[in-house]
Amino acid sequence: MRALATIAIVSVAAAVTSVAIGAPATLQSKLAEVVAAPTRTPANVARDKYRHPVETLAFFQVKPGDTVVEIWPGGGWYTEILAPYAAARGSYWAAGPWPKGLDGVRALQAKDAALYGKVNLAAFPADAGQPKVPDGSADVVLTFRNVHNWRAGYQRGGQDYAAEAFRQMYAMLKPGGTLGVVDHRLPESADAARETNSGYIKVSTVRRLAEQAGFVFDSASEINANPKDTADWPNGVWTLPPSYQLKDVDRAKYAAIGESDRMTLRFKKPR
Repeated sequence: MRALATIAIVSVAAAVTSVAIGAPATLQSKLAEVVAAPTRTPANVARDKYRHPVETLAFFQVKPGDTVVEIWPGGGWYTEILAPYAAARGSYWAAGPWPKGLDGVRALQAKDAALYGKVNLAAFPADAGQPKVPDGSADVVLTFRNVHNWRAGYQRGGQDYAAEAFRQMYAMLKPGGTLGVVDHRLPESADAARETNSGYIKVSTVRRLAEQAGFVFDSASEINANPKDTADWPNGVWTLPPSYQLKDVDRAKYAAIGESDRMTLRFKKPR
């Protein structure tokens, strides 16, 4: 475990040097510290080379005292970073399909109440009567690789509810707050129908959804780009790691490509 922690610290130190210009050094340092924490799951640490958490969170301007909402945290990959980061001075909300969609975060809470006991849980998208993130309460809302799910109607019987998802994210942010979006990038020239079955989505679609909800586009980064990903695989994005849906068929080929090419977009809620 000590060797893994050392490797993580070295990897993070190298990553910090390439954080987008403009992120304060103190912010980078605090993020690097929590990303290098030995409490993170080794399997999650191994994926840092694809997800670039220090650079990504610095680009999204996530500060230690912020109220941060993560939409659809899944197994808690970013929860392991964001919950400790926000615990001392800020707060962290995990919002997902209610209630089963937050089982991964609940498992972390059961495993380590001291580290994750302060995590707030909410439904997303929240239906009437379900617990929700209070309107106007969040400094930062983050969603990683989820907009394509809403566009495809995942968890809602195939009905596209992306517009409602963006409306709810807009409502929970304070004026001047930040929305950070990472998702698998579909080339603009591709058939838009592929957004419903490939796991990829166009930047223009994400921007349209955000701007229709009231957000103002602020900036984009190539932090999570992967030029090896052509986005035209037999089983969509799930052909690539970590899913490997084709199992051993051409596995070495897909391993060499790595995880998907991803957009990294920052939006603001007007003051």
